[in-house]
Amino acid sequence: MGINTTSSILMIRPVSFRFNEETAVNNYYQNKPEEEAQEDIQTKALEEFDDFVDKLTTAGVEVVVVNDTLKPETPDSIFPNNWVSFHHDGTIGVYPMFAENRRLERREEIFDILEERGFEITQEIHLTDFEHVEKYLEGTGSLILDRENKIAYAALSERTNPDVLLAFREQFGFRIADFVANQSVNGERLPIYHTNVMMCLGDEFAVICLDAIDDMEDRDAVIETLEESDKEIIEITEEQVGQFAGNMLQVENHEGEKMMVMSSTAYNSLDQSQIDRILAYNKEIIHSSLNTIETLGGGSARCMMAEIFLPKS
Repeated sequence: MGINTTSSILMIRPVSFRFNEETAVNNYYQNKPEEEAQEDIQTKALEEFDDFVDKLTTAGVEVVVVNDTLKPETPDSIFPNNWVSFHHDGTIGVYPMFAENRRLERREEIFDILEERGFEITQEIHLTDFEHVEKYLEGTGSLILDRENKIAYAALSERTNPDVLLAFREQFGFRIADFVANQSVNGERLPIYHTNVMMCLGDEFAVICLDAIDDMEDRDAVIETLEESDKEIIEITEEQVGQFAGNMLQVENHEGEKMMVMSSTAYNSLDQSQIDRILAYNKEIIHSSLNTIETLGGGSARCMMAEIFLPKS
């Protein structure tokens, strides 16, 4: 396990995946389905999930799969990285969520399952009280963590609140590099709901849509912080962000070989130069079709993987 990459991933296998009206109010990547039976949607999402897990495990990544439960109903449980983060010292972070039905995804028994698998948990830090004052920070959706340099990149939005960022800084000791990232929606520039839609951080590189950062001072500050951290900046366009090209994650296999993981939609949006630059730092690119999950859920490959950095006994 590296400092910024891990070979262990938590993923939640869906039982009732569907379009979530509560999150659609500010996630403009979600698309309401045509009249389609819920059973068909769940079946397709499950196929995509299982195929994705199979590709990761075949590549040598340890995937801890936990089945979702029918009750309470949690249509977005497939995206666990928004409510939990795992850290090298055995700390678990638990986060305040914008949508009320997403708060039901937080399940303590998942931590018991991890301990049964040999992972060591020393403490839990809960920031969930901020929900009472309608302030949110949605895990590694809101936070792009450079664990080696202790920097947390964060695009401010309804789901990434400055006050909760300060609390995160105090509890976890990360320096905050915050900025505003926008997207065009019906001719308006509106905040991107999660940082991990427009930015991904690898060991030695960052994939980022700088064009989404309209404020030039913000943009220059992000570039400077990345360059000071010796990260090569690989730019993507706003159009590629719309194809989930920012929603990638670098992982490693049991041999410590690095791999970049993304959806097939994201992969197909990249040009050859971008692919070559990513492959310069990775043994391979793993991509899988996640069309149903992306279209209805508004999230992609990175959102589905909660990295486990906990020590193992």
